Amino acid sequence: MATQTAAQPTDTTLPPGAPPVSAGPARPTPGTTALQPVAPGAARITGGYWADRQRANRENAIPTGRERLESAGNLTNLRIAAGTAPEGARVTGPIFMDSDVYKWLEAAAWEHGREPSEQLLGWIRELTAEVAAAQAEDGYLDSVVQEQDGSLGRRGRYADLPWSHEMYCAGHLFQAAVAVVRATGERGLLDVAVRLADHLDTTFGDGEGQLRDVDGHPVVEMGLVELFRETGERRYLELARWMVEARGTGIIEGHGKEPTYFSDRVRVREATTVEGHAVRAVYLTAGAADVAAETDDAELLAALGRQFDHMLATKTYITGGLGSRWDMEAFGDPYELPSDRAYAETCAAIGGIQWAHRMLLATGEAKYADVAERMLHNGFPAGVSLSGDEYFYVNPLQFRDSSHANENRSPAHGRRGWFDCACCPPNIMRTISSLDGYLATTGAVDGTDGVQLHLFAPSALTAQVEGVGAVGLVVETGYPWDGGVRVRVDSCSPGGQGEPAGTAEWTLSVRVPAWAAGATARVAGQELAPQPGTYLRVTRTWAAGDVLELDLPLDVRLSRADRRVDDARGAVALERGPLVYALEQVDQPEGVLVDDVVVDGSAPVGAEHRDDLLGGVVVLHPRGRSAGHEGGAATWLPATDPEPAPGEDVELTAVPYAVWANRGVGPMRVWLPVR
Repeated sequence: MATQTAAQPTDTTLPPGAPPVSAGPARPTPGTTALQPVAPGAARITGGYWADRQRANRENAIPTGRERLESAGNLTNLRIAAGTAPEGARVTGPIFMDSDVYKWLEAAAWEHGREPSEQLLGWIRELTAEVAAAQAEDGYLDSVVQEQDGSLGRRGRYADLPWSHEMYCAGHLFQAAVAVVRATGERGLLDVAVRLADHLDTTFGDGEGQLRDVDGHPVVEMGLVELFRETGERRYLELARWMVEARGTGIIEGHGKEPTYFSDRVRVREATTVEGHAVRAVYLTAGAADVAAETDDAELLAALGRQFDHMLATKTYITGGLGSRWDMEAFGDPYELPSDRAYAETCAAIGGIQWAHRMLLATGEAKYADVAERMLHNGFPAGVSLSGDEYFYVNPLQFRDSSHANENRSPAHGRRGWFDCACCPPNIMRTISSLDGYLATTGAVDGTDGVQLHLFAPSALTAQVEGVGAVGLVVETGYPWDGGVRVRVDSCSPGGQGEPAGTAEWTLSVRVPAWAAGATARVAGQELAPQPGTYLRVTRTWAAGDVLELDLPLDVRLSRADRRVDDARGAVALERGPLVYALEQVDQPEGVLVDDVVVDGSAPVGAEHRDDLLGGVVVLHPRGRSAGHEGGAATWLPATDPEPAPGEDVELTAVPYAVWANRGVGPMRVWLPVR
């Protein structure tokens, strides 16, 4: 792209006494989006469900991940590129091995920002040095392509961008570099990223001598935009915009590839849905949302909104899982959502969360926070064990009796410590480490500045409100097990413009999930009327000690699928609050096989808190029975043949889908046939 004058870097000044993390994974330029995230350093999860997950991530996942990068060969590849590897070392693994290093670095950085650690900082510095040493003189960096012994038969730089993942790796490096400088203040990795970004800017575009090509796996778009936001160098934003606009113009098809898989069949602003490889698709749309926000492209943002809506209406599992086909890890056709063959890659859920978060920031619409919550509480955490260091690559909604593993990613193995293609583990790590940054935002809604709470967890945050100053909030809740949410104003400093403390009005907005019919709320003895699927907005002169109480009813809900979802026709799923539930064989009465269960859709479903189970969960108790199994000579029978006599009516037990398979792998199902 042509060189342009650099914009001024965004001000990252924090209020006195604030933690050092200046911003989270996405920090839009002020004025470009409806909402601005409260940085992870200024928002902190302090207890409950997500604190337990973060603790396991910090104590188990990240240290183990560092070891895996060594044993799997990722770091050896970098050393070979740097010329520091032992004699005889060979490049190993998929061509995108470097990206696992970068995602791990991002996770370590956010975790250090949450709670400073000399060990984490030492690891960050060590791996930064390894990465810097591997970089070529002109800024190029991809250790596998830079291999010196030709063992993998690569054809050189950018020779096969649909498959080479060179810019995919670059995108993850950019995100890691931004995380490191925001969480530690150290610029070593950022310097590497800037050199690589400058190399890409020189190499790609429509200018004379430049390559008109795009990477087959998007993510560099998000990375470039965030690098622009951190450095103020507008060339990076323009390159990201060029890459988004180049999609759907025949580039990948020109390589002899089928374009749908690569989200390259239709231009992004003309597409009406997501298609192809699920992770590629949602990484692209998330990056396009960043571009739309920073360039004030309302047409592009509206197109992304239509694509999001269509994905939610026709291609999203009830768990928030994305991608229904094992073949090419892809989205299927509308309503093609098989349960037992669901792919629903963990990385796709993460990409979906990133896209939803960016759409929320751009528009302020509650539906995006609702979808992010569904993914965060179901499709995403199912991908990692409660111990934090074992992972599912794919996340089916049904697992049958007598299933066996037929390849590396099969859930029949149970969660695994790592994969040959290890994209998911460090992706999970970085998401959990940065989760504090998804809790809240600031911005003007209906003309009044304030704070918006999107996700519920015991937490404390300090947010800057225009005209008011620093506002401190403390959130007390037992969510997702309990629906009570208590938001207390802990501090409210004097506003600017000479206005004395306690005289400026501002708006506290709390999301009311779409499922929360019958929610109630009150502040200062006044009853409020929260509406599901919106934000409860309370504008007043808030003072320290004021409390907003929101009660979300956690009645058990029986949900059904659209009739076009053939696999779930005639079945219901159990939901309570944000959680989707599943039957696991280990919890059922003797003689009742999950494969054969039918439930009574008219019977009340009990709920019971179990401190002794799976780290403390609420379980559900539907009524049902075993329908019996013919076990005949064929899987089809005359329609006139009587069905087997059902078993006795019994109490069944369902656990949150997010925690299934933490006691071994056995039959499981989300969609339950109804009698």
